[in-house]
Amino acid sequence: MKILFAPDSFKGTMSSMRVIELLADAAKRTFPDSQLVTVPIADGGEGTVEALVTAAGGQYRTVNVTGPLGEKVSAVYGVIGGKTAVIEMAQASGIMLLKEEEKNPLHTTTYGTGELIKAALDHGIRRLVIGIGGSATNDGGIGAAQALGVRFLDRNTSDVGYGGRNLCNIARIDVSNMDPRIKECEISVICDVSNPLTGPAGATYVYGPQKGAGKECLELLESGMENYMQVIKQCIGMDMNQVPGSGAAGGLGAAMVAFFGARLKSGIDTILDFVDFESLLKDVDLVVTGEGKIDSQSAYGKVPVGIAKRCKSKGIKVIAIAGCMGKDARKVFDYGIDSIMVTVNNNLSLEEALLRAGEDLFDAADRMFRLIKLGMDLKT
Repeated sequence: MKILFAPDSFKGTMSSMRVIELLADAAKRTFPDSQLVTVPIADGGEGTVEALVTAAGGQYRTVNVTGPLGEKVSAVYGVIGGKTAVIEMAQASGIMLLKEEEKNPLHTTTYGTGELIKAALDHGIRRLVIGIGGSATNDGGIGAAQALGVRFLDRNTSDVGYGGRNLCNIARIDVSNMDPRIKECEISVICDVSNPLTGPAGATYVYGPQKGAGKECLELLESGMENYMQVIKQCIGMDMNQVPGSGAAGGLGAAMVAFFGARLKSGIDTILDFVDFESLLKDVDLVVTGEGKIDSQSAYGKVPVGIAKRCKSKGIKVIAIAGCMGKDARKVFDYGIDSIMVTVNNNLSLEEALLRAGEDLFDAADRMFRLIKLGMDLKT
């Protein structure tokens, strides 16, 4: 049997490569003669650099940048073929960099993401692939733009500060001092959402709560984002609510398009094309994918469904392994996933579940492969 492993990372616990290692170990217990194909996958968030650098045999570079609350953090980006930089905004501005009590989208900034872009430009790179999932921010991407010379001015023509709280103070945008090298770049931004910048389905109301925003904070942020959108329209001539994905990463998608001329792309489809996923499926009997949680949102651009869609057209069976199942998780069955195996097998606190993540994933994978073997041995 030929099995292909293509999971996303289990955010906060295991990288995609670690998940693959555990799946492979479990598979060899039950199917010692099986042929295994492994490919780490991401959708623009955590693990994107690792997935693309691993697939293309690239290199890593480390740089110190500004973290989401202004502290210095060590961030890694990838270089492929000496000409393409793969950047994860989560490395510099990600929610995983913060403790629960530190989450506050009024103050968090994407400035460090702009510094990562600048570091790549300093090395002569002009083709950028930027994953913008997993953000801690709701600043409309002004921090990233500020790091590259864009000025956001208030009514007194003074520069506004950093963070979402300053969106309401923007009266004018000045791009005249933007790093001129940006205009030489081809920038592809990959994300797994298509939210507009504002409104009920926009950046603030949909994703603000998970970044630490309460009701009053949400209203303030949304008011600021509305102001920001109007100023972009006046100064740049673009209506960001007409750009699907402009609300990704707390509005970073909008800044990437409006100021840097980037193209927004589906995260999972871009990654699968990059690794030439179709060729990897040749003679494969089973694909095992997965992510930390499968729920109703998994059907909209997430890794397991993106993979299952490509397998379904070839008649290849797909199993998703996940830490847990949320509301309407069964919707993924409509997109080519044949079954879901959950790793948590006991009543555990979140802290315990995180500590036991690797152990429980191996156990679930072992049970999964034993069940597959049982099905193969049954007489029909």
